[in-house]
Amino acid sequence: MTGGSPGDAPAPAPAPTDGGAPAPAPAPTDGGAPAPAGSPAVATRAERTLTLAQLANSVGDGAYLVTSALYFVHVVGLSAARIGFGLTLGWAVGALAGVPLGHLADRRGPRGVAVLLAVATATAVGSFAFVRSFEMFVVVACLYGAAQTGLSAARQALLAALVEPARRTRVRAALQATLNGGLAAGAGLGGLALHVGTREAYLAVFALDVVGFLLAGLVLLRLPAVTPAPVASGPRLAVLRDRPYALVTLINTVLLCYMPLLSVVVPLWITLRTPAPAWLVSVLFLVNTAGVLAFQVRVARRVRGLADAARSVRRAGALMLLACAVFALSAAGVPAWLAGAVIVAAVVPQVLAEMLLAAGSWEISFGLAPEGRQGQYQGFFGSGTAVARALGPALLTTVIIGWGAAGWLVVGVVFLAAGAAMAPAVRWARPT
Repeated sequence: MTGGSPGDAPAPAPAPTDGGAPAPAPAPTDGGAPAPAGSPAVATRAERTLTLAQLANSVGDGAYLVTSALYFVHVVGLSAARIGFGLTLGWAVGALAGVPLGHLADRRGPRGVAVLLAVATATAVGSFAFVRSFEMFVVVACLYGAAQTGLSAARQALLAALVEPARRTRVRAALQATLNGGLAAGAGLGGLALHVGTREAYLAVFALDVVGFLLAGLVLLRLPAVTPAPVASGPRLAVLRDRPYALVTLINTVLLCYMPLLSVVVPLWITLRTPAPAWLVSVLFLVNTAGVLAFQVRVARRVRGLADAARSVRRAGALMLLACAVFALSAAGVPAWLAGAVIVAAVVPQVLAEMLLAAGSWEISFGLAPEGRQGQYQGFFGSGTAVARALGPALLTTVIIGWGAAGWLVVGVVFLAAGAAMAPAVRWARPT
């Protein structure tokens, strides 16, 4: 972001290398010449290239996300329970792989590692088309989870290397808006495949996602090479001993459990607990996507350092409580039109909370990570996403669908407490 006190920024000056200063001896393993320090032109080109790479793979990912589960059920013949177990295990492996793969990006250069992991993700998606058994599905799901989590860590390290600290959160917000736009477009294509319903239509979606990740890898090769970070003293995976950063990551993981709300919990809530029509789910998705596209960058502009970031996360927790309370009001016993109106109204504070949490957590993850170790720190912080994806659906479904309106309030209070806990956790982590 712009402005901010010196203590809020990860480094006192723009640093396009992985460490605070370029390594004096080793040449960049990414290939080519290292990115020139302090070059605004390079930073601007890097932002455009990162955005294009994000768009390239997000369209295919959107199509994959809306069709993959039905492909595994109707074409491969797996049960819903087995699919859930395999994906949970895959994201668990991804959570474990994030730190070592992020560390690899620090040591070998984030551009080359990001390209390799984009290819690995494409390979995993393509392999799903050849899955014929549950055991093979689990293996491919683990490869997919590890490659996706590692790719995210390497991309964040690449962004930190090429974009000055004051602009990192704003650029990350622009990438998130691009991601949402691409996912929405891809979801539309996936909907066409679902309408056709044939094996060939599903395989076309997988092929689209494979091509998207391969294109993203090619686009990332257009970025300037980044000098690998010099080997620092101390433990190789220092983030595993950074207890304050671990606490910050844990709090963020709790808040990230909002992710299954619109994709899993709310659709089940609408169909099982309210008289509202099922097609309302698509309306909620459009409202959420449009909100992020229109306002994510604006929200991120208000975060100008760690203090702003902690306040942003606290407000996100409070808004999530409000959203949960409004969702609870739509329970059975009200007319269908009123239930639908209440559910749509609940999405407004939910999407605002999502944007506030995203902006705050990005600033915190970059600002508390030592220069030269951004890859492993981003890998550790990003593991929270994998954990939330793995555990969130089961936990939230059990509490909300099982307990009804009271379950919504319990979940909302947990979000509120987690948001309030972020500021003291950041103050504890800041001196380290």
